[in-house]
Amino acid sequence: MDANEARILLGFPPNSHPTPSQVKSAYKKKVWESHPDLFPSHEKPLAESKFKMISEAYTCLLPGGRGDASSSAEYWRVVRTGVPRTQGGRKHHAMIKVPFILIILGTVALGGLNASRAYKKQKEEFPSHNPFLP
Repeated sequence: MDANEARILLGFPPNSHPTPSQVKSAYKKKVWESHPDLFPSHEKPLAESKFKMISEAYTCLLPGGRGDASSSAEYWRVVRTGVPRTQGGRKHHAMIKVPFILIILGTVALGGLNASRAYKKQKEEFPSHNPFLP
């Protein structure tokens, strides 16, 4: 479906640029008007086809939808790299990895410290009389 057809179907002027929230509200309004469950059985096939067209128009006008190739490319670039290319892209992978490594090492170190403190406290409170146990 062409983007202009989708705009007209959702009630926008042909060459307008509605925001995602405007597209969503127009979609909800049109769906409520044309949902097949709201029509008698002899009108359901027509309502179903109109409902499918409205759904297709909605997916076409969404950011990253089929009607907007530039935002779709930007979406996949962000998904692939984690950061939009305008903000550096792949340049700072080490800067992203270092904090996670530090968090993991810190957790292991503090966990070991807490375990050894708990073992010493347990040993002080309940000394063992068995010479084979520490």
